Amino acid sequence: MHPAPHRQSLISIALLVLLACTGPEDQAKDGSVFYGSDEVRASLIARAASLELDTDYVPPPGQALHHYTSGFAKTLCSAVFITGLDPKDAAANVGGFTSPFEERHHVVDTVVDFQHQQVSLTLPDGVTRTAKKYKNQGCVTHAIGEDSVHFTPTDVARKLPPPASSPWPMGDILTGDPWPEEVDMTKVEEALDAGFGPPEARTLALVVTYKGRILGERYGPEVDIHSPLEGWSMAKSLTGTLIGVLIEQGAYELWQPAPIPEWQSPGDPRQAIRIGDIMRMSSGIRIRAPQDPDFDPSIGYPDHLYLYTGSVDSFEWAATRPQEWEPNTVGRYRNSDPVLANYLIRLAVEGRDEDYHSFPQRNLFDKIGIRDAIIETDPYGNFLAQGYEFLPARDWARLANLYLQDGVWNGERILPEGYVEYVTTLAPAWVADGRPQYGGGFMWVNGDSGWPVPENAYGMRGAGGQSATMIPTHQLVVVRLGKYTGAQAAGQALNRAFELLLEAVPPVEQ
Repeated sequence: MHPAPHRQSLISIALLVLLACTGPEDQAKDGSVFYGSDEVRASLIARAASLELDTDYVPPPGQALHHYTSGFAKTLCSAVFITGLDPKDAAANVGGFTSPFEERHHVVDTVVDFQHQQVSLTLPDGVTRTAKKYKNQGCVTHAIGEDSVHFTPTDVARKLPPPASSPWPMGDILTGDPWPEEVDMTKVEEALDAGFGPPEARTLALVVTYKGRILGERYGPEVDIHSPLEGWSMAKSLTGTLIGVLIEQGAYELWQPAPIPEWQSPGDPRQAIRIGDIMRMSSGIRIRAPQDPDFDPSIGYPDHLYLYTGSVDSFEWAATRPQEWEPNTVGRYRNSDPVLANYLIRLAVEGRDEDYHSFPQRNLFDKIGIRDAIIETDPYGNFLAQGYEFLPARDWARLANLYLQDGVWNGERILPEGYVEYVTTLAPAWVADGRPQYGGGFMWVNGDSGWPVPENAYGMRGAGGQSATMIPTHQLVVVRLGKYTGAQAAGQALNRAFELLLEAVPPVEQ
């Protein structure tokens, strides 16, 4: 039960928060602006310029502060009404990517309405940005001047037995069987302690599995095993998984041209963009992202963030952008590609007269024991699964183990044969840029040995230090989730945990 009153001011906290973002901008595996040196940055810019097509860039409309405050309202709403965090704590520590902490002090009035599960933030010019929780679609920011959404929210049915009555991984019951002697449990405990990190890491959940079995876990006092936590861009890898499900079901082929309706006019060059290119962050679609090596903030608010905060039809915005490069030539970390992939999901699902919002639960989550996932949408009901999703840490571990099991779960093939090879193969456009870091299916790959784990490790990454790492050589999965402001300390802690875990468990025969 949340205490009264239902109206709560957060301005004092907003004034005290950190003034520096510690999100993906600091983390190379988060789609970052970390390029190693000025020379590397210059090389990336020069190569891209030499391949650039003659198309115009049109920045998103609206004022940046209005968009930042949209992100703040959504972030606060989700933290409070999905995860269950204290509003003041959430305002100070959560969601700095779409809502920079240094911009939050502009808010002159904050209302957190527990009765209606709604957050309203008012700016000095009188504009109020409101985010409201809508059933299983999570918190959605209304467009300015509007008080509702443009879709019918859906109560998504979970067709799974109670977790307390089912053994892991389909439920919560863990076996009490002892671990083999070759597993050093003392070192495992040391790894868990190290990975959870010091208080400044602000870790909320850490889960480690070995050969699919939970080896150990840690949780913060605010959460439990069922608490949905923000994963940010880990959602991109979830999107890639859902596309894989559709490929296995015969809805698409990996290397077919992407059937985006807005690209079908005769002679449209975007018809050359394949689904597999999109999921390698190599479509070549022209938008701007803060992670770009040549990003210029003076041009205007970046589309990369607008696709979160614009309160528009995100699919339409992404689909109407022109090409900047030919597909599969330049790799750039931009939200247009996962948004387009989600557009393809909606087209396929509704094209066969099925409920779009229930598709992930029915076709993936129910099959692997996930009960508490929420994928948030824009006001038009489109999944914003480039980074607006909430899953408990155990559920990310389930998803990661699906990949370690080659896309097969309980004898059922969920992902197509060869799909894991696709997601773990370095994207050619990224290799050509000198950055062997990105694979397929919106998955990060350890091709540059940037993580202290074997080179064939891969994983899902999100702003604020969110991650799920798969280590095939040791059949390990390591999931870490926490508050945005803890990213730097969390990264150091996790690296130490990796080192200890690789000492604690023996490699497996490949």
